[in-house]
Amino acid sequence: MAAIITITFNPALDKSVAVPELISEKKLKCSRPLYEPGGGGINVARALKKLGGDATAIFLGGGFAGDMIGELLADDSITSQRINITGNSRENLIVADQSTGRQYLFDMPGPVIKASEWRACLNALVLADGIQFIVVSGSIPPGLPDDIFRRLAFVAAKKKARLIVDTSGKALQLAAEAGVYMIKPNLKELASLAGTDSLTPNNAAEAAKKLIAQGECQAIAVSMGAQGALLVTEQIIVEVPQPSVNVKSTVGAGDSLVAGIVYGLFQNYSLPDAVRFGVACGSAATMNPGTELCNKMDAEEIFRALQAMRLAS
Repeated sequence: MAAIITITFNPALDKSVAVPELISEKKLKCSRPLYEPGGGGINVARALKKLGGDATAIFLGGGFAGDMIGELLADDSITSQRINITGNSRENLIVADQSTGRQYLFDMPGPVIKASEWRACLNALVLADGIQFIVVSGSIPPGLPDDIFRRLAFVAAKKKARLIVDTSGKALQLAAEAGVYMIKPNLKELASLAGTDSLTPNNAAEAAKKLIAQGECQAIAVSMGAQGALLVTEQIIVEVPQPSVNVKSTVGAGDSLVAGIVYGLFQNYSLPDAVRFGVACGSAATMNPGTELCNKMDAEEIFRALQAMRLAS
């Protein structure tokens, strides 16, 4: 088993097509569909592979979509462990409107997960050896218990592994309360965790510091869009500016950011440099069209530019 394990409770088979123009009430001729394995943890594993890293992707999979997700991961030489479920894994649709250059994402709900199924997923983690990082990313399907992150944190502590969580909504609140190593909210999500309506980059650090002081996690990496990212721990606050790149699509940027952070930590980067590399990876992903993830060469070039900016400041 790889030293990095990603867990995807709600994977998806992503189907991407293009149409000449998106028009209602009309039969639209689509391009030949492109199929990709999706879901947060799976995308993190795919991005890590592009960076030269290696991860084992554990996912809950059922039906045709579950079969195809496993096959596509194998085609990309990504080690995976499928936990079979009786429900059908979801299929998402991404439609590109060629007349405007805009992209539309139709995100389907996941199946209801049985207790025996999520317990089998936890058991796969318990049986794994040599784990250094556990990345849980993506949405949480119905059926998982509210204490799922507390259970994961317990396993991570036993394994002496760092648990990194990227999710949203109630699941993010539960993850923060479980005492994981790192969470990656955006500004809106951080505001919700802090119990306020909104935050700006100027007051985000204070809100993150309060959460950490409550013992809810050790580090918070806040993605702030055009304002870059913010790293907050008990000891430090580090602002990482958003590099100027030609943005073609923002799909996959968040997963690439998380992959970059994990890759950097695995390569023994300092935590601030790992977040800088994460920002570089997220920015590199936006330079690609459609659902493509980060490119290593682009990420490394952007990372060097961020390092030069840091040294010049």
